[in-house]
Amino acid sequence: MTEQDIRILLVDDHPVVRAGLRAMLEDFQGMKVAAEAADGAAAVEQVRRQAALGTPFDLVLMDLQMGSGMDGAAATREIRNLGGPPVLILTTYDTDSDIQAAIGAGAAGYLLKDADPEEIRLAATAAAAGRSALAPRIAERLMGRLRRPAVELSARELEILQLLATGLGNRAIARQLFISEATVKTHLVHIYGKLGVDNRTAAIAEAQRRRILRG
Repeated sequence: MTEQDIRILLVDDHPVVRAGLRAMLEDFQGMKVAAEAADGAAAVEQVRRQAALGTPFDLVLMDLQMGSGMDGAAATREIRNLGGPPVLILTTYDTDSDIQAAIGAGAAGYLLKDADPEEIRLAATAAAAGRSALAPRIAERLMGRLRRPAVELSARELEILQLLATGLGNRAIARQLFISEATVKTHLVHIYGKLGVDNRTAAIAEAQRRRILRG
């Protein structure tokens, strides 16, 4: 590794995926996987440790969903709050809620795992240099939303809709979010109105159809 190498923290909960990504990244001239982490919390700790040692990472390549551990969006927010390196999301998910969560948390870019190696190399180089790096498909989605009226759910409405999709009832959602059941019902009325539906089953189906939620 040279002083000019981009030092990367690779974050993914699947060892086989990490091994494949490491091999690909280190095949690129000027890139080095300096460390790995299996979930968001471990990634945040690695960032803290390397910063304290005076050898900070230049880039974090972050998966979005990592089992029961801290997810990529939450870890991205923590890392950016620490003044850490740019975070490039590399995931299989391309729903509006995932993209919104990652970009809102401060991610420098968003790529899908079916991207070709050259696209990943260019995005990693751009993100490490402080530029944005979006997969063409993601950029098109974002531009499409700007060109046409879209369903705009608030962050809280998205949270409730995601919990609704897991099968939770109003009372369980209220407990999980530390709000009243009446507040949950009020949010659901707003969600139904924005989606043009009148029940939770239809709301989930419509949100999945519109790519607001994962199918």
